[in-house]
Amino acid sequence: MPSRWQTVLMITSLALAAALPACAPPEPIALGYIGGLSGRFTDLGISGLNGARLAVEQRNTNGGIKGRAIKLIEEDDQQDPVAARIALSRLSDQKVAAIIGPMTSAMAEATLPLINSLPIVMLSPSITSNRFSGIDDNFFRIIPATRDFVKTNAEFYFHQKGLRRIRLIYDSRNRVYSESWLKDFIQHFTEAGGTALEPISFFSSDDLVFPDLARQALSDRPDGIVMIANSIDSAMLCQSIRRQNSQIALGTSEWAATDRLIELGSTWVENVTVPQFFDRQSTQADYLAFRAAYLKRFTIEPGFSALFAFEAANTLFTALEKKGRDQSLKDALLSIRNFAGTQRTISFDQNGDSQGKIIISTVINGHFQPVMKTP
Repeated sequence: MPSRWQTVLMITSLALAAALPACAPPEPIALGYIGGLSGRFTDLGISGLNGARLAVEQRNTNGGIKGRAIKLIEEDDQQDPVAARIALSRLSDQKVAAIIGPMTSAMAEATLPLINSLPIVMLSPSITSNRFSGIDDNFFRIIPATRDFVKTNAEFYFHQKGLRRIRLIYDSRNRVYSESWLKDFIQHFTEAGGTALEPISFFSSDDLVFPDLARQALSDRPDGIVMIANSIDSAMLCQSIRRQNSQIALGTSEWAATDRLIELGSTWVENVTVPQFFDRQSTQADYLAFRAAYLKRFTIEPGFSALFAFEAANTLFTALEKKGRDQSLKDALLSIRNFAGTQRTISFDQNGDSQGKIIISTVINGHFQPVMKTP
């Protein structure tokens, strides 16, 4: 038989062993991120990932959510529908509480049927296609739909730029977005009194022959050309078009509004009109704090996808913090409804859509300079 002291020691050891799990840190809250981290769409995907990473790091430094750390699980959708669905399935298998992304409308179209079959909210920092508006589903977005801001773009070209005949070039690889933008622009430009020439489509790839696209775009002598494409393709198109006509007015959609446009386009994108979703010259304290932290962490200026991924992450943190024990995250987002952003209040309607302002900028001396802001 064990001695009295052996018995005491045994009981103490068992008690300590039983207490150890209670002393261990609680399991982290998993959040997913899905975006294009390879190929021609990386400026949105990587910038968005950096914004989400910064938000997670800051939150974990400040204690996480109810004492639980946040773990960010990253997936590359490769801008491919099959890869996007596989990535989403992997995130679901890892029991993520929510997903930040995707970053393009084409990938949202590919993944929405699956996300709506799961108890997971997907909050996109950058998707604007009208295709997803007014639907009660698991999809939320930080920025407004094209119908809410493209009118401002179209009227700017007609009234402020004085253009009367415009040709649009659009990327059919992300047609859910580009065709939505195209349709809204043509409607509002023609209503203003302008003429939209036959649009030209292309499929973004490494095999594009940009001089041929430029030649097609310049046929029929338009006053201006507007590109609905990513920053890489827009920069290359600007170069090819201006080699053939240095005086024509050029513009892009907000999709190209990243520093990559200026890096690749150099002097070829000077005076190009580019809409923005945020004020790069803002002096608001929350924005300046974000910008300083982003510059320190990544040593580059944040673009719109970085800012809105940062805000998407913080929106989810707030909802996870405040949601009731038996309340779904979707219901928490809809019941809280208003969330603090760095430059504005992010407000969701009953379908998870939000509103926002648009800023028209022009590239001057290698920088985006605002020329018009909506209220």
